[in-house]
Amino acid sequence: MPAAFQVPPSPPAISTPAPAAATTNFDDAYAQARALANGGHPAEALAAYDALLTRAPGNVDVLLGRGIVHARLEHWAEAESDLRAATTTAPTYADAWSALADMYLWSGRPAQSADAYARLIALRPGDPAPYLARGRALRALGRDADARADLDKARALGATGKAADALAAALQPRAGNPDAALAHGYTWAAGLSATWTDPGRGPRWNDETVSVRHYTNAGSLAFETLRAHRFGQHDVAWALDGYVNLWSGAYANVRYQRAAAARLFPANAGRVELYQSLGNGWEASVSDDVLGFAGRVNIYGASIAKYTGDWYVQLRHQNIVSPGSHGTGERVLARWFYAGDADTYLEATLNSGRSDDPLSLVGGQSRSGGGTVTWARYWTPAWGTRVGASLARSGGAADQRALTFALYRRW
Repeated sequence: MPAAFQVPPSPPAISTPAPAAATTNFDDAYAQARALANGGHPAEALAAYDALLTRAPGNVDVLLGRGIVHARLEHWAEAESDLRAATTTAPTYADAWSALADMYLWSGRPAQSADAYARLIALRPGDPAPYLARGRALRALGRDADARADLDKARALGATGKAADALAAALQPRAGNPDAALAHGYTWAAGLSATWTDPGRGPRWNDETVSVRHYTNAGSLAFETLRAHRFGQHDVAWALDGYVNLWSGAYANVRYQRAAAARLFPANAGRVELYQSLGNGWEASVSDDVLGFAGRVNIYGASIAKYTGDWYVQLRHQNIVSPGSHGTGERVLARWFYAGDADTYLEATLNSGRSDDPLSLVGGQSRSGGGTVTWARYWTPAWGTRVGASLARSGGAADQRALTFALYRRW
């Protein structure tokens, strides 16, 4: 709980005066209660505020002070009761709305927090701090476009420093990697996906993946189990997949995968990709995937992406290097967040590739291409699905078609 949550320095004009019979001056008693609250003595502060409310029931300054102490102690119900009473009694008391909004955000209720910050902004339209605060709440709700608008407004009003930089970093364009950032108020997510592939000739393939991911402020880590059935063979593998925040605007994806039998999966596989924000919605990355088949395969990648409004567009180039052969590939991805949040989108990709293999039966060169369409949607805050279809063509081979379905749960 942040310790900067302070009692306002002066009471509003509507504060109720202390009874004349009191042995201690009301203002002095109020100052003593504040000193106890800010001096790290919450139990004594609560007792002092209780006594003050006995002398002056409904005093908004005392309600605010006691509500702040309860919020520091994470007594959310008591804090909400006091702070709501303060804002009801004094609807233009900006400090009370600020405390109420902070309490909602800290207790995991970003929607109520955003509403309270909106009341604060109406009272202080020229102050950049409430815009930054509401931006954090909107970011927690997945309303990145609205949060970015609040950040822009705060900067136009002169906001600088750590608070503005932290919100800007949280809003960096990670639309291509939803697993990289905290899942909007959730700390765990699980997924089950299955893909059915028709290679055009021969029996169909199927692949399944089960994953559980934990999010922290530093990034996320997932454990995955993978199963594949192709060419009449069956194989399983497990993997650890993590994202970690680095310096400002930068983060990395690190992955390790192991298959003991190595019938279809490589015995060992690894991945490292570094992402860097370039500002104004641009993001670049470089990567290296290492596949430990009988002959080692390296896939070197580089991408440039732009996040603008409700759109995310990425261009990616790859070089595939293995003993005796070399290939290249390009992919264009466009993702439309049509619902205005980070969870629901339509996506399309187009890709093309070329490989040079002196042992190939088609003159040492082959070309490939294809595309995908995907629809992802969260039907409730906790449950979501993803459905996709793909088509791939390679040289004179038959077209390859695939369908994918995934189910997600977060908590």
